[in-house]
Amino acid sequence: MPKRSQVDPALPGIFHALADPTRLAVVERLSVAPASASELAKPFAMALPSFMQHMGVLERAGIVTSHKSGRTRTYQLAPGSLQLAAAWLSEFRNHWERALDQLDQLLITTNPAGVGADDEPTQHKEQP
Repeated sequence: MPKRSQVDPALPGIFHALADPTRLAVVERLSVAPASASELAKPFAMALPSFMQHMGVLERAGIVTSHKSGRTRTYQLAPGSLQLAAAWLSEFRNHWERALDQLDQLLITTNPAGVGADDEPTQHKEQP
């Protein structure tokens, strides 16, 4: 498992930004194509200033970037932060896969005939 000192300091902010359903939906939408702030805000029942706070969280986390052309602010995904999160998750997943593989090997060596492997799980019944 990654050591705490090796974790990129940006990761907590990235995961915080992705933890909100509104922001996660925006990231999913932006995975299709860049969009204006007003276009991104349409599906949500909130005032534009409230929605823009969500966009600010995504931008500070480095998940999106924006540029302004006239009165229109357009957002697009910035893949670097998402790649950083994906790399961390991959390393974490690899750790647990190795640990589970080791457990599997231990179980195989302690029960080489596979006795009970095909049995139905035991249901614990309440005693009267």
